[in-house]
Amino acid sequence: YRADLYSADLSGADLSGANLTDASLYRANLTDANLTDANLSGPNLDRSTLCNTIMPWGIENSGC
Repeated sequence: YRADLYSADLSGADLSGANLTDASLYRANLTDANLTDANLSGPNLDRSTLCNTIMPWGIENSGC
C-alpha cells in the first residue's frame, strides 16, 4: 500500500482532493470525514466506519 492508515482515527478529517490511490484504510474511522474529489482508486476500505462520510459519490452511512 502507498499509505498505511490501518485503524486510523480520521473522523472529521478534510481529505477532499486527497490522493488515496492504493491506500489501506482498513478499519479506519471516517465518521464525518470529507472525501469530496478524493482519488479512491483501489483503497482498502474494508471494515471502515463510514457514517455521515462525504464520498465522491455522495453521503455514505453504511457504517452507522
